[in-house]
Amino acid sequence: MKYTDYFWKGDCTVLRPLHPDDWEVAYQGYLDSPARRFLQLGIELPQSPEMVRASLAEFADCKEAHGAIVFVIENLDGVNVGSVSLHSRDKKNGIFSLGGIVHREHRQQGYASDAIRTLLRYGFWERRYVKCNSACAHSNEASIRLHRGLGFVKEGRRRRAFFADGQYFDDILFGMTREEFDELEKERK
Repeated sequence: MKYTDYFWKGDCTVLRPLHPDDWEVAYQGYLDSPARRFLQLGIELPQSPEMVRASLAEFADCKEAHGAIVFVIENLDGVNVGSVSLHSRDKKNGIFSLGGIVHREHRQQGYASDAIRTLLRYGFWERRYVKCNSACAHSNEASIRLHRGLGFVKEGRRRRAFFADGQYFDDILFGMTREEFDELEKERK
């Protein structure tokens, strides 16, 4: 498909609604325990294909479920490479959060940062939020590099925020204001 000035297209990704037929790719993602541990802050109970299908149906077609809107990340060849979400949206205070995962075989290709920049544009420029908060485990070096590369500022550390794989993990807290994002986008052009 040819995209020209489509809002949901970045430099190397396109965000699209999650569909129930994405279940097979999502199911494979559930089998990546190290990634799921950091995404869900622990190990989930085993998931059946039926459970994954039912979960995806809740979020299909950009429906808000459990306070989140989930998008599939596709590369420019139309391959599903991961997903991102908007969540923890606080309209009163103008704050939102986001999260995402890129499937193992598609990591380190710029997809996560490109998709997150699209979500940041949406949150700041379309929804009028003034701040984005994010967090990751202190041992998730790839996520820490991603946040720093996107221009997030480290705002703190919550010690022993969650327990997984027999140990406690700290949360590294990141934030970005609308003004910081605007400045970074000017520099990109």
